[in-house]
Amino acid sequence: MARFVVAGPSEYLAITGWGIDDVKLAKKAWVFAGQKCSRFDISPVNYEFNVEAMSSEKLAFNLPAVFTIGPKITPAPAPEVDGASNQRRVLMPESEEALLLYAKLIAPHDHASNHVKQLVKGVIEGETRVLAASMTMEEIFQGTKKFKQEVFDQVQLDLNKFGLYIYNANVKQLVDEPGHEYFSYLGKKTQQEAANKAKVDVAEERMKGEVGAKEREGLTRQNAAKVDAETKVVSVRQQGIGLREEAKVKAEVQVYENEREAEIAAAQAGLAMKKAGWEKQSKVAQVEAVKAVAIREAELQMEVERKNALRLTEKLKAEQLSKATVQYETQVQESNAALYNRQKAADATLYEQVKSAEARKAQADAMFFEQKLAEDARLYAKQKEAEALAMVGKAKVEYVTSMLQALGGDYGALRDYLMIDGGMYQEMARVNASAVSGMQPKISIWSGADGAAGEAGAGAMQQVAGVYKMLPPLLSTVHEQTGMQPPAWMGSLPKDGAN
Repeated sequence: MARFVVAGPSEYLAITGWGIDDVKLAKKAWVFAGQKCSRFDISPVNYEFNVEAMSSEKLAFNLPAVFTIGPKITPAPAPEVDGASNQRRVLMPESEEALLLYAKLIAPHDHASNHVKQLVKGVIEGETRVLAASMTMEEIFQGTKKFKQEVFDQVQLDLNKFGLYIYNANVKQLVDEPGHEYFSYLGKKTQQEAANKAKVDVAEERMKGEVGAKEREGLTRQNAAKVDAETKVVSVRQQGIGLREEAKVKAEVQVYENEREAEIAAAQAGLAMKKAGWEKQSKVAQVEAVKAVAIREAELQMEVERKNALRLTEKLKAEQLSKATVQYETQVQESNAALYNRQKAADATLYEQVKSAEARKAQADAMFFEQKLAEDARLYAKQKEAEALAMVGKAKVEYVTSMLQALGGDYGALRDYLMIDGGMYQEMARVNASAVSGMQPKISIWSGADGAAGEAGAGAMQQVAGVYKMLPPLLSTVHEQTGMQPPAWMGSLPKDGAN
């Protein structure tokens, strides 16, 4: 039976079975007996990941990313017929191949299944980590757009194997890994730099304002003092108060002039100090430039000397190589002649050795035949001896078995009988007697302290006196057996012959 199947707008039909070599893709088709038809969705799916990667400086970070991935569908341009566009659109050849791969590898699984998600995640994580490992953190952070495009291109190459296409890729801002606060520290550094720059600007503006105010205040005071002095001088001259007042005015004027000169001297000294600092910086920069030029000249001179040394080395190598080549060819000719002479001598020696070896082989064969006959005779004797030992052992086993049965299975009685029958007890007595022969032991017998130990009512002092009475014979026995003397604080033993 046949049935007509139509796919939805975002679906395709995958038909296999009778009359189809591989897989047939269609939007609508007749499905006959012996064929199997399955639908699969071609709409893209969003996959969101947090990729953990590490830069070339071994700094870990998180890369949140969202990829919109689906089968690669690229419709071919519709041909025009009589000015009107043909409504029937077909797939491009490469798109049909990609869709066929998708139908075989991905379509049997659900889009939201863990299998497909893990497959896509593995491809994205692998390419992202490889790319991140070849870049520094600064390159990744500064070139986010370039990094995103390279990840996109590398991932697309791997997804082509499954017939998948990345419709959209959104890489979010980089996030720090726990324990690796690189971006947090970078933000804090930027904030601190801005705050420090603002503080410096404020301080500079405040300094300019205070300096300007002080300058204006000083000029005002100077002008006021000047006017006051002139007024006082005029009033003194006009009023004619006298020489005393006139002297006083002159003294005040002199004080003002001294103060003015002191201020001028201080300003000149500050200016001289600044000029000295600028001259110092200029001279230091000139010295550094001269030294840098000298260093560069030395480096270039070293490079020239190195090139000259390499040139001389190559020249010496070429001369030595030509000499060695001539010497080698001469030695090869001489070696070939000597080799030919040695080969002829060796052939003669080999012929003699072969004839001698054949003679020795004939002799060895005769000796081997004689030795083989002797070994066969010895082997036959050993076999007969082993058979005799086996028969004796078998007889002993039968004897022991019969004795054990006669003794009622008593292994102890059987052991004692065998030891008596083998003379084991007599041998043990002989060994023990020979071990103690020649020994002369000394035996000392001690008595109690005048029977004090037997008296139940004896006091503690009597027991102590008994112990002290037993010490002399004890020390004497130790001395006789080991030769050791008692310590000096305890006493000394009598010498030989004394009581």
